[in-house]
Amino acid sequence: MNVSHASVHPEEDPPTTDGTGGGNNNELPGVRMKDVQGMPGTLGGLVLWICQFAFAVVGLCVMATTSDFPPVTAFCFLVAATGLQSLWSLSLAIIDIYALLVRRSLQNSRVVTLFTIGDGITSTLTFAAACASAGITVLIDNNLDSCAQNHCTQFETSTAMAFVCWFTALPSFLLNFWSLASR
Repeated sequence: MNVSHASVHPEEDPPTTDGTGGGNNNELPGVRMKDVQGMPGTLGGLVLWICQFAFAVVGLCVMATTSDFPPVTAFCFLVAATGLQSLWSLSLAIIDIYALLVRRSLQNSRVVTLFTIGDGITSTLTFAAACASAGITVLIDNNLDSCAQNHCTQFETSTAMAFVCWFTALPSFLLNFWSLASR
């Protein structure tokens, strides 16, 4: 069986015959499903990673521009998580742009495993940071009634952007995980 490694070489069509010159061949070696939009190397995947990057950067910038976020550990965690998410998403978007421009597939088992693990870690960190920041924001707003001296609107905006970033990171993780499971 001759199967090319898609991350290195362009994909080729699988053979339609077994090479014996005539016979009915119902089993095609190396046949895979087509790339589903949202997976690495597709336009849908690129859109997901650009959205992740945009929402992470907006959340990071909004939180970092407030003067009173450093004493709160949850807000520092949010800045670190969205910073990591933005770097990861930007890196994958650049790789995806390259793959689309040179028409290479990123459906290599090792590459998809790396993307799946990275997406899983960054999306989990982003979700945990968003949940922690949401808890602190609700505490400041509802229980302490100290929004007058804090930047509650900016805290809420940054937390919301982190949740939206996680919401766009989840499909890419699930599609990559599904791609690994279907191999």
